[in-house]
Amino acid sequence: MTAFTDWTLKESLQALCKGKVSSRELTDACLARIDALQPELHAFLALTPELARKQADAADKLYAAQRKDNRRPVPPLLGVPLAVKDVLCQEGVTTTCGSKILENFVPPFDATAVARLKRVGVVTVGKTNTDEFAMGSSTENSAYGVTANPWDTTRVPGGSSGGSAAAVAARLVPAALGTDTGGSVRQPASFCGVTGIKPTYGRVSRYGLIAYGSSLDSVGALARTAEDLALLLKVMAGYDPKDSTSHDRPVPTYELPAEADLKGLRVGVPAEYFIAGIQPEVEAAVRQAVAKMEELGAEVQPIHLPHTEYALPVYYLIAPAEASANLARFDGVRYGLRVPSDELIDMYNSSRGAGFGPEVKRRIMLGTYALSAGYYDAYYGKAQKVRTLIQQDFVNAFESVDVIAAPVAPSTAFRIGEHSNDPLEMYLQDIFSLPANLAGVPGLSLPVGFDSQGLPIGMQLMGPHFGEETLFRTAHVYQQATDWHLRKPDLN
Repeated sequence: MTAFTDWTLKESLQALCKGKVSSRELTDACLARIDALQPELHAFLALTPELARKQADAADKLYAAQRKDNRRPVPPLLGVPLAVKDVLCQEGVTTTCGSKILENFVPPFDATAVARLKRVGVVTVGKTNTDEFAMGSSTENSAYGVTANPWDTTRVPGGSSGGSAAAVAARLVPAALGTDTGGSVRQPASFCGVTGIKPTYGRVSRYGLIAYGSSLDSVGALARTAEDLALLLKVMAGYDPKDSTSHDRPVPTYELPAEADLKGLRVGVPAEYFIAGIQPEVEAAVRQAVAKMEELGAEVQPIHLPHTEYALPVYYLIAPAEASANLARFDGVRYGLRVPSDELIDMYNSSRGAGFGPEVKRRIMLGTYALSAGYYDAYYGKAQKVRTLIQQDFVNAFESVDVIAAPVAPSTAFRIGEHSNDPLEMYLQDIFSLPANLAGVPGLSLPVGFDSQGLPIGMQLMGPHFGEETLFRTAHVYQQATDWHLRKPDLN
């Protein structure tokens, strides 16, 4: 018999609608599994069981009323449990960003993405672990401890949305919210063997997301299938007057095709993403997945994104510069940690020194230097010009292809502590995921195999601006023809 927690988001919804399970039963099953596996995985920073059960009971009342009168519609995601990355504000729930400087911060409002999901009946079970202020690729930078990868608990789950990815992979919840500034949804999705979407910049409101890099941040989601992600994005996407960068372009229905082929789809494979140093098993799995897409009817062709090699230095100038400005607000005055002092400047320095971790301090210093007088034009200004060239590479590529297929990361999940003392080696983990953020295009990670250690391998699909519908269709057809996304870690 299949456990409730093994259901995908769509399967959970179908069971709820047919009365096979109540939202309370489904929520209790998730909470019980979280309690059992939290000591081993540490996927959550805060749990809200009382709130979740209250939301679940309210959902069950709506389902009961609908069964009495089937003309009464119910919200589209009514009663399904979901986790929220701890960089997104949720009213009345502690939101720390994985940092000591916000250890007691309780927002009085919901992030727009959270509010929209709650409005359609989602049950929120808790906040997931993250690299501090989303700065990291391993979830080792959290001030509250490391999250373990469910496939091998000696390894990282990726980052910064590592808690969300681990929670979905371990069947603690059918889906979770994440954020992606340089790969922070796609890379942990790849490491944990789940499916993740980074939407087009501006597709989902950033209101209530505690900012890292304001021109790069995207609110996304992780689930087990592309079909589940389409259901979530349909609700989250759309214009928000509270976010001036959100786009007013109409939101598609994201309906997925009934056909089981990819005929007419043009897939580009960029040579710049298959470089020296990539784990051979990763390259082999991605190329096999591309061959499968071709077998399903896609037309595959090589393409070039010539400025890809500059993405890493460009990102690590722009993102820290924006972080330097965004994190200036955390000063111990209005909220968060305060180290008492008789002198105001001493209080600022002491609070920030005690509240921020080493990686956050490193990026603040990098960003402040790049923005400083005499260096702005040479570093930040020049990086923005090269960013435009990277964006133009994608515009040019999408004149001849519909989707770009590439690795998500150069390796599978590495061991906890393996890169902790080498920031550059850690930054190189993002080499394939950064360009999509710099260009603002959507990216989707989906499982395409395993390495010899039994660790998941993900493939990245990138599309033109607002091309999420094509990404969902491509991933859905692939997932109908394969079973990589159905495999789960043994955590009994």
